[in-house]
Amino acid sequence: MALKTRFTELVGIEHPIVQGGMQWVGRAELAAAVSEAGGLGIITALTQPTPDDLRREIDRARTLTSKPFAVNLTILPAINPPPYAEYRQAIIDSGVKIVETAGHKPQEHVDHFKEHGIKVIHKCTAVRHALSAERMGVDAISIDGFECAGHPGEDDIPGLILIPAAADKLKIPMIASGGFGDGRGLVAALALGAEGINMGTRFMCTKESPIHQKVKEQIVANDERATNLIFRTMHNTARVAKNAVSDEVVAIERRGGAKFEDVKDLVAGVRGRVVYEEGDPDYGIWSAGMIQGLIHDIPSCGELVSRIVREAEDIISGRLARLAGLRSLAPA
Repeated sequence: MALKTRFTELVGIEHPIVQGGMQWVGRAELAAAVSEAGGLGIITALTQPTPDDLRREIDRARTLTSKPFAVNLTILPAINPPPYAEYRQAIIDSGVKIVETAGHKPQEHVDHFKEHGIKVIHKCTAVRHALSAERMGVDAISIDGFECAGHPGEDDIPGLILIPAAADKLKIPMIASGGFGDGRGLVAALALGAEGINMGTRFMCTKESPIHQKVKEQIVANDERATNLIFRTMHNTARVAKNAVSDEVVAIERRGGAKFEDVKDLVAGVRGRVVYEEGDPDYGIWSAGMIQGLIHDIPSCGELVSRIVREAEDIISGRLARLAGLRSLAPA
């Protein structure tokens, strides 16, 4: 059984499985491995220090796979913002055909990408934002439920509600993000109206993931409770791994009246990067979702994607067919 959806047809991939665009993690070796496995790998643009470094990283991915991969460009308000237009131009110059956008007011980026025939997937956390992106002209939506790592928005709507609510209103394809890591999740997402799944934390915990082995082992050891929500009082909620640093940030916020200056040294991005590079899970803030509770091994991307697809096909043709009183859809 082939799980063909509008999304697989849109971006030219074999399986409806996408790797999340993760800061410090979305590098060529991981993106290429996911794409080689039949999914859609994503390079994270701002992980690269400069637009020229991004060009080199895209070139490196092409030495590792001839299959489609995407680049994530996340636009966030900042006192000293990165040169977003230059990163955008590097993506265009490199001939990338699929881009994932996320963040604040992406219209100029979407318009420029579309002028060059690039398919745009926009990541958002609310139905109203998804509809706005659809009107903006994007080709697909990646909708993030409250379970996700990173920024789940401020509405606290879990995927079980958010996915079908978005599916009821969107006309363009949508993939589901947040809480996905196995075949059961893929089948559930398809049943709820999505055209595939996006996985971040699950792909962090693979052999090709460019983070320290000790961090991967920590993800396996963690359960579904091992996350913290930080920046809640600042209305910029982020779901991160539960550790000594994120516990301290939560405690500071609970005291009341906290400002970003009170926690900025604790949450500095450079500390999170050290976590991934040196393998001390308690050194800084690093992103991880509730799906940790369903992650029990560190497979290759090829093994993981094959397993998820096989599990999904078995559920659809076996258990669900039996529950519906149908003959098994599996080949004789």
